[in-house]
Amino acid sequence: MHYDLIIKNGTVIDGSGLPRFRADVGIARGKIATVGKIRDGATEVLDAEGHIVAPGFIDAHTHMDAQVFWDPLGTCSCWHGITSVVMGNCGFSLAPCGEQDKLLVMRNLERAEDIAPEAMEAGIKWSWTTFPEYLDAVDRQPKGINYAAYLGHSALRTYVMGERAFSEAASDKDLKAMKREVRQAIRAGAIGFTTSRTHNHQTPDGQPVASRLATWEEVRQLVGVMGELNAGIFEIANEDVRFDPERVHEYLARLKALAVDTGVPITFGMFSSRQAPEMWRPFFTLADETAAAGGRMFIQVHSRSLNVVLSFETVTPFDKLPVWRDLRKLPLAEQEAKLRDPEIRQKLVEAVHQTPRDASRGVGAEPRSASFKWLLVMDKATPPYRSVAEVAADLNQDPAEVFIDLALKKHLKQFFLQPLVNENQDHVLEMMKHPRSVVTFSDSGAHVSQIMDSSLQTHLLSHWVREKQAVTLEDAVRMLSFVPASHWGLTGRGLLREGWAADAVIFNPDTITPLLPELTYDLPAGARRLKQKATGIMATVVNGEVVLRNNEHTGALPGKLLRGPLARR
Repeated sequence: MHYDLIIKNGTVIDGSGLPRFRADVGIARGKIATVGKIRDGATEVLDAEGHIVAPGFIDAHTHMDAQVFWDPLGTCSCWHGITSVVMGNCGFSLAPCGEQDKLLVMRNLERAEDIAPEAMEAGIKWSWTTFPEYLDAVDRQPKGINYAAYLGHSALRTYVMGERAFSEAASDKDLKAMKREVRQAIRAGAIGFTTSRTHNHQTPDGQPVASRLATWEEVRQLVGVMGELNAGIFEIANEDVRFDPERVHEYLARLKALAVDTGVPITFGMFSSRQAPEMWRPFFTLADETAAAGGRMFIQVHSRSLNVVLSFETVTPFDKLPVWRDLRKLPLAEQEAKLRDPEIRQKLVEAVHQTPRDASRGVGAEPRSASFKWLLVMDKATPPYRSVAEVAADLNQDPAEVFIDLALKKHLKQFFLQPLVNENQDHVLEMMKHPRSVVTFSDSGAHVSQIMDSSLQTHLLSHWVREKQAVTLEDAVRMLSFVPASHWGLTGRGLLREGWAADAVIFNPDTITPLLPELTYDLPAGARRLKQKATGIMATVVNGEVVLRNNEHTGALPGKLLRGPLARR
């Protein structure tokens, strides 16, 4: 036969976890047609000698709901081998919502997810009211990768309740209307329903996002709709249990009962924390206990520390201090000049040391008060990193002075990392290897000037596989492809098997690694974001077409909307 594309001479790691093998991969009409020795011709041939040919990676925790309308490639995720994403996590979606009420949805997103309202205003041509109409709008968009979408609770509440969603419990009438919308969304192809109950999700004026006003009974009834339909996944940004064992026990009991009673798969993210190093373990025990009781539960984990990325170009931990506040209002060049003025610099250093440790209490991915022990110098893309405190001790200098000096050496473009969670990398590895975990949670599309976790896949391959040799390449590929595809029901994806969708990433295992991030102003309306690419990826194939060569766009846009199971029946 004649193929559309042949990937020749590569080493196939098919996503199953089985050992690698040498083979060609033949693709026709968007599907994998042959895996083996191919002698026939093709319209296009990729020579993958010396490279791994793997299924395209899947990131099931993104917030690309707005970005999909101005960035068909799904950057930065696509630069790290991602071919499919799931958006609408943590209760945040753009539908249901009519254009006349879009500011209500933006209020939920602006601070909680660091998505600039001016970018959304300029970049989105609003063409929907209901969630099915939103899916149709995404379906019409040119796409380089594949997208699946959840229905978000905050958008649902504001659609039904308006301003009351931010201050009131739902009435019986409200709840009936919300259940109707969930039913319609799941039937139209929503991958599930999501909510947030964490204090980290606030509006710009410091109030809770709409989903946080919901009672647990409201959540239970909305999830119950999916149970009745026998379709859909429930994702939750966990309730604040404040490291209190009694509150943890009560919350976990509710989650288990919800999973068992409704039959709906439940998923949430989990991290280790230096403030309560063992608090993550009961959540994994819960997943095992839930399965034993007849429910389904799986946990989203990360491949490294979750870090705020700091710089004078974006934010520092000291920006709210009065002396610093005045400086930080100036253009970067003027800031640099003043930082070189000994008198001004001395005032800035004194302000740092006179400030109580808890004076700046950020939420979500906002910077916290600086402990120089936990302020790391990002001089390369992967760890280990030295802290500002360690550098200062070696130089016998004040750490605040060292922080300024390091920034000045790169004309204030030096990045620093402030770990929020997952400081203990032994815990990170243990969580990744747990049988009920899924390595995902990039938050790609959100926190765009605060964190840069779209590279968690290339971090796994470079740091844990190549550098630490703590995970085999076969296991890592399985973690990033077949495991998320299976948990989120992305049928026919996640394996390199004949008849399956031809999503693939071709990479050099000896060189694949994330690059250092950079700050750009390439969002609509000139809004800023951090961007991070990777090296070592030869090509990314989506639905049988080469979308990226050496991480540069070919012009192809073969991506699809991936609808949930009821829409496929």
